[in-house]
Parts: sequence; C-alpha cells; structure tokens
Amino acid sequence: MANIVSIPGYFRFNAPPYEKLGKTRSPSIFRKRTVTDNPADPPLLQDAEAIAKAIREGRFQRWLALMAGASSVLSGLEVAYEHYRGGYSRRIMVTPVILSGSLAIAGVAGFRNAAAARTILPLLSIVTGADAVLGFYFHVRGIARKPGGWRLPITNIVMGPPIFAPLLFATSAYLGIIASQLQRSGRDEGAGLPYAAHPRHWAARLRGQHEPIDARQDLREGRFQKHLAFATLVAAGFSGFEAWYSHYKNNFRYRAQWTPVVIAPMLMLAAGGAIARVRIAHSWLPAISAIAVIDGSVGFFYHVRGVLRRPGGRAQLFYNIVYGPPIFAPLLFAASGLLGLLASLLRRERK
Repeated sequence: MANIVSIPGYFRFNAPPYEKLGKTRSPSIFRKRTVTDNPADPPLLQDAEAIAKAIREGRFQRWLALMAGASSVLSGLEVAYEHYRGGYSRRIMVTPVILSGSLAIAGVAGFRNAAAARTILPLLSIVTGADAVLGFYFHVRGIARKPGGWRLPITNIVMGPPIFAPLLFATSAYLGIIASQLQRSGRDEGAGLPYAAHPRHWAARLRGQHEPIDARQDLREGRFQKHLAFATLVAAGFSGFEAWYSHYKNNFRYRAQWTPVVIAPMLMLAAGGAIARVRIAHSWLPAISAIAVIDGSVGFFYHVRGVLRRPGGRAQLFYNIVYGPPIFAPLLFAASGLLGLLASLLRRERK
C-alpha cells in the first residue's frame, strides 16, 4: 500500500513503501534524481524531493545552531563567575565572557535565518574555538605555577583553575561550525523538531512516525552523525571530569554526587560506539543520553538548592552563586546528553 508523504506548506502525494537501505535499492521517491535519471518524472515531484531534503536538514541546522548558542551562554556564565573569583587579573579573562554572548546571539540568529547560519555563526565559532584553546593553555600554565606544580597533580588540578573548562567552551564552537555546514532553504519550513530517520528508534515509536531519506542523504547524514557523536563524547568527558573534581572538593558528601561521574564514562562509551557502529547510535546512545539529561536536570535542582541554603540565602544571592556550587555545570552535562539524542536522530548507511 502506498504511503502518503506530506511536504509541510506544499502538498501531499503518494509514495511507495520505504525499504531498508543495503543491497536493496531505495524506492525512487526517496532517491535523489538527476535530469538524466528519468526525464518522464514531473518537475514538481523532483522539486518536492529537494524541498523534503532541505526541510529535514534545515531542522537539524536550526536546532544545532540554537544548541551552540545555549551551551555558550551556560559556559560563559560559568566562566564569568570563575574569573570573577580571580579578580579578572588578566585582560584576556574577559574575552570568553564577550565571545560567549556573541556566539549566543549568532546561534539565535542562525536558528532564525539561514544566511546568518552560513556566515556569522561559523566566523564567531572559529574565533571562540581559538580563544578556548588559548584559555586551556593558560589554565594548564596556572596549574603548573601553583606550589608543587604538576608534582602534586590531584591537589593542584582540584584547587587550581578548572583545566578542561575552556575546552568544554570549545564544544559550543564546534557545534556552531557543524551547524554552518548543514544545508537549509531560504524559507523557514523546518522549524519543528527533527524526526528520527531510523524506523526502530524509540523517538519514532513515541511520535508515531519517522522520516525516510534517500541513499545519498543517508551517507551525508552519517558524516554529521559521527561529528555529533564525537562532540557528545568530548562534552561528556569534560563535564564528567568537572563534576568529579567539583564533588571531590565536597568529599562526595552525598551519594547522588557520584551519578555524573558514573554516567559520563557510559555516555562516552556509547558515543564512541556510535561512531563505529550504526546499531549503537540508534539504541544505546539515545538511552544513555536521556539518562544524562535527567541526571543533569536533577543536579541543577540540587545545585540551586545548595546555593539558596548557604548563609544569607537569597539576600546574598550573587555572593552565594559565585562561591557556592557551580550552578550551571549540571546543565552543561545535560547539554551533552541532548547532543547524543540529536545525533541518534540522524541515520547513516549500514556497512
């Protein structure tokens, strides 16, 4: 029985059932056509296929751009009060605060406008990435200059500047660069959340539908899925390490403080496995990513509660945010889970 394919804002037309990619050739309705492919095909149908591809890829570009901006805001706020503790002793300590706000604006602009996603977003992402690498160098040097230097690695890493915080900030820049490479039409048809391409993905079952794609798009999405899985791996590693030494300072007073330390390596393994194997990308990666999102959200609640329970509470809110538990760190961990979920919605060809 033919499937009904709907192009938002355009028309509906009958399409043959979608078959799994592999040795079986994908149905012609989902294959990218050329002028010589079948001259008898109506131009309207060829245009519809191009529109469908632009809509799908446009959704991913929009949400990746928005995630790049949102994560840069969280990282920028963390950097702002961490550097406030250091009294902004060096002028370069101001640059990540300024760039985080700039990248956030570029991310929102890229979400709303295709031209901004192709121009402003990648430019600011490259500058932000370079600044993050420079910040990592200064943090490593700061640890080396503490009494004992690298001869006391645990003590100086825990008590010194957060060594991987700048590289976690660089993850936002990496997302902005990936988003800029995705294609999108000039219209805003793809404003909704992306659909899963794999029919057995739990998100497809939850929403009651998935979005079949052609063989060429399968290969293209596969490359972006690997990039997003790599970004998930890096973000989970840095966030997990930040959680470890932040909770180490508190001597792991609560058992719940172990959860991000345990979940982070699991998410890293799932993301690494997703790069190598398609099945992991559509099974373990979304499952563990969802757990990371939940754990980060719960952690944010506990960090907010910890800030409010400090002496002075709301009356000394700014002081308690600066010197209390890092209030936005759990949300950065949740963001790494969101990256994994987004990566799992993409699909790539089985080898």
